[in-house]
Amino acid sequence: MTAADVAWMLAAFAVVLIMFPGIALFYGGMVGPRNALNMLMMCMSTLAVVSVLYVLYGHGVVVGDSLGGWRVIGDPLQHLGWTGIYDDPGDGSIIDPYWFSFYVLFAAITVAIVASAAVGRMKFSAWLVFSGVWLTLVYLPLGHQVFAFDGEDTKGGWLRNVVQLHDYAGGTAVHMSAGFGALALALVLGKRRTVQMRPHNLPIVLVGVGMLWMGWIGFNGGTAGGANFLAQFAIMSTLLAGCTGMIGFCLVERVRDGHATTLGMCSGVIAGLVGITPSADAVDALGALFVGFASGAVVAWAVTWKSRLGIDESLDAFAVHGIGGIVGSLCVVLIGFEGAPAGIRGILLGGSWDIVWREVVGIVVVSGYAFVATYVIARVLDRVMGLRAPEEHELEGMDLTQHAESAYDLERT
Repeated sequence: MTAADVAWMLAAFAVVLIMFPGIALFYGGMVGPRNALNMLMMCMSTLAVVSVLYVLYGHGVVVGDSLGGWRVIGDPLQHLGWTGIYDDPGDGSIIDPYWFSFYVLFAAITVAIVASAAVGRMKFSAWLVFSGVWLTLVYLPLGHQVFAFDGEDTKGGWLRNVVQLHDYAGGTAVHMSAGFGALALALVLGKRRTVQMRPHNLPIVLVGVGMLWMGWIGFNGGTAGGANFLAQFAIMSTLLAGCTGMIGFCLVERVRDGHATTLGMCSGVIAGLVGITPSADAVDALGALFVGFASGAVVAWAVTWKSRLGIDESLDAFAVHGIGGIVGSLCVVLIGFEGAPAGIRGILLGGSWDIVWREVVGIVVVSGYAFVATYVIARVLDRVMGLRAPEEHELEGMDLTQHAESAYDLERT
C-alpha cells in the first residue's frame, strides 16, 4: 500500500466523522425549536455508546470467525478489547486499528439514523440503553452477514458468502436496518402528543445535508480501501446520485403539491445517496443518475404513503433509508454495468436472472430481521424501564426537561 493510499484513507475517515454533526444538524433543524438539542444529543451520543461497545466486543461479532460455523454472528471474543492489533508491519500499510475505527463510524451512523424515530417523546436515558442493545442485537449480527468475508481459516456471514449478496458499502446493513428499525421503534413509542409538522430551521437542515454529502464521499470512497480506481468510481457515482435524487424528489413534489420545497430538495439528496450506497461500484455514470432519480422519486412517494397510514415516524428514516436502500439494491440487479468495478450485468442489460434472488433474499432478511428484532427490543425495554417521556416533558419540550437547556432564547423572541 502506497503513502497515497494511506493518506486518502485517513482523509476518508476524517470526512466520515463529519457526518455526525451533519446528521445532528440535519435532524435537529427538522424538529421543533424545543426539541432541537435533544435531537443533537441523541445523534452525537451514539458515537460514544457505539465506540465503547465496539471496542469491547463489537468488532469480533462483525468480522470475527463465525460462531459454530453457522455464519450468523462472529465470535465476540476474537477481538475482545482490540487487544493484539497494534503491531506496525513497517511497510506503511493500513493496520487493524484504522479499519476497526472505520467500522465504528459505520455502526454509529446507523444507530444515529434510528434516533430520528424517537424525537420529542423518548427519554434520553432510555435512548442510551436502547442504542446499546440495538447495536448488539440488530446491527452487529447484520454487519457480520454483510461485511464478513470468508478467510483461509475463517467463515464469514451467510448473506455475503453463501447467498453472495452484493452490497458495496452498506445499503442493507446500514440503511435498511436503520430504516426498518426506525419504523418499529416509532410504532412502539406511539404518536407524539404535540406534533410540529414544519422544520424550525431549514438553513440548518441544508448545512447538515452538505456535511452528510461530504461524509458520504469518504463513506463510499473509503470503502475502496485506497486511492485507487474503485475509490474514484465510487465518488463519481456518489456525486451524481445525490444530484438526481434531489431532482427526483422535487419533481414528485411539484406534480403532487404544485411546488418543490427546500426540505424536499434536502431529503432527495439523502435519498439519492442512500440509493447509491449499495450500487456505487456496480453502475456507470448514466446508471448512477438513474439510481439517484429513482431513489428520490420513490422516497417522495413513500413519505406520502406513510403519512396516510398515520404512522408517526418522525423524520422519515423509514422512507429515506429503508425504501431508498431497497431501490438502490434493486438497481444493482436491474441496471448493473459490466464495465463497472463490480462486473455485474443487470437483467435489463442482458444479465442473468440468477443475481435477482440473491439481492431479494438480502433485502427480505435484513429488513425483516431489523423490524422484528427492533420491535421486540423496544417492547421489552418499554416494560422494563419505560421508553416514553412524561406527558409534561413532551409538551414543554425535551430540551429543557431532559437537558435543562435551550437551543434558542425563546423568551426574548
